[in-house]
Amino acid sequence: MKSILIKFGLLVVVVLQLSACVTGFGSDGRRGVSSSLVDYLYPEGQVPPKYEETVPHLRLPLTVGLAFVPSQKGSAFSLPEAKKMQLLEQVKQKFNGLDYVRDISIIPDTYMRSTKGFEGVDQIARLYGLDVMALVSYDQVASSSETKSSLLYWTIVGAYFIKGNQNEVTTFVDTAVFDVNSRKMLLRAPGVSESKRSSTLMEVDKINRATRDQDFQLAMVDMSENLALELERFKQRIKQDKSVQVSRRQGYGGGGALQWPLVAFLVGLALLVAVRRVRSAGCQQN
Repeated sequence: MKSILIKFGLLVVVVLQLSACVTGFGSDGRRGVSSSLVDYLYPEGQVPPKYEETVPHLRLPLTVGLAFVPSQKGSAFSLPEAKKMQLLEQVKQKFNGLDYVRDISIIPDTYMRSTKGFEGVDQIARLYGLDVMALVSYDQVASSSETKSSLLYWTIVGAYFIKGNQNEVTTFVDTAVFDVNSRKMLLRAPGVSESKRSSTLMEVDKINRATRDQDFQLAMVDMSENLALELERFKQRIKQDKSVQVSRRQGYGGGGALQWPLVAFLVGLALLVAVRRVRSAGCQQN
């Protein structure tokens, strides 16, 4: 009887140690990470300035910067730099096909963390020669809870083979596009996603990490699709109203470059002159 109690006590200790795998989620089984656009642009409780009726002036084609708003430093739950760059490449594709965009630059997280506020945005804009800045903020919450099947965790085999944990992740991302000079927001596009996956006790961290990555990817896809729609609406809006002033740089859209109708006219004129010369030479020979 004594040996049975000892074995049972050891089993309890082992299971409790295994359960420590999920203690990183906190007492409520939840943890998350977020980055705040407002806190980044107005750090240390700065009060936003009074609203002014300033009309943004965009000179086409535009140079655009893409960056993630940094999350709290030191969070183990934060996105790795390589993952951020990969996700921003998806957003970049939505700008690539626009005829009024000349160049898109992805800004490293290191540069974003080195400074804050619109003054920091101005510095980065000068460094990269940017007209417009697209800032991506996010909020992701992950939770892991035990289902009825988790009762079988009291056997060592159950901790490895019984999927008694339900892992849920909710992700929200938001891209805000600003005119650097006027500091006015031109447009914004949100994206959301929710993912659920079950796991064994021993798989909780691994499955939760994979679910977080997948959910971020899905939220960015949703945001990118919304961004494409907002960019098209923005293109039509600047043609129809006066909320944004638009001018063209020299060499773009009639600012000094030869346009196709003019090129066609000049080519036709050259051909006409050549034909007349040939005819004139033929007449002289006759």
